[in-house]
Amino acid sequence: MKDLKEFDISFIGLKEGNHQFEYLIENKFFDFFKYDEFNNSNVNVGLSFLKKTTMFELSFQISGWVEVACDVTNELFHQPINAEMDLIVKFGEEYNDENEELLIIPHSEFKINVAQYIYEAIVLNVPLKRIHPGVEDGTLKSDVLEKLKELEIKDLDEEIEEDNIKEIDPRWSKLKEYTNRKK
Repeated sequence: MKDLKEFDISFIGLKEGNHQFEYLIENKFFDFFKYDEFNNSNVNVGLSFLKKTTMFELSFQISGWVEVACDVTNELFHQPINAEMDLIVKFGEEYNDENEELLIIPHSEFKINVAQYIYEAIVLNVPLKRIHPGVEDGTLKSDVLEKLKELEIKDLDEEIEEDNIKEIDPRWSKLKEYTNRKK
């Protein structure tokens, strides 16, 4: 990870105790990972690095926004990101990152790069279905929403009332009376 050296934490020179690191994540960070789902981003990451004699405890506090396209209207909006993630780093014979909460690094290591963990925490905290807040609360005015309303499937009872159908087969009327009694 040559391009992301700012995310390297050299723990050899650190004293035991808690150390704080701050990172500002913008779109060029995601370009490194070839992730193009975000049009823009502004995410602050606070990292609390607790160094102990035989292990490290990392606690990530992530907050900000990423700009994504709405799945319904394709309108861009700022999706808020708020996440916390903990990682324990221990020393072992060889590198092992199979467990998402535990990282084992060789005794010969002298630094750790946290970029991959920040990337995963942000991407995994964006909802799979991205809906513009204006769609949910009804304030967004869009041509796409107007067209969707036109094409919306209406309830059969509403269609009958709208069309003012006066002649209904008497058998259907009896069935309708029966279903209305059960409600």
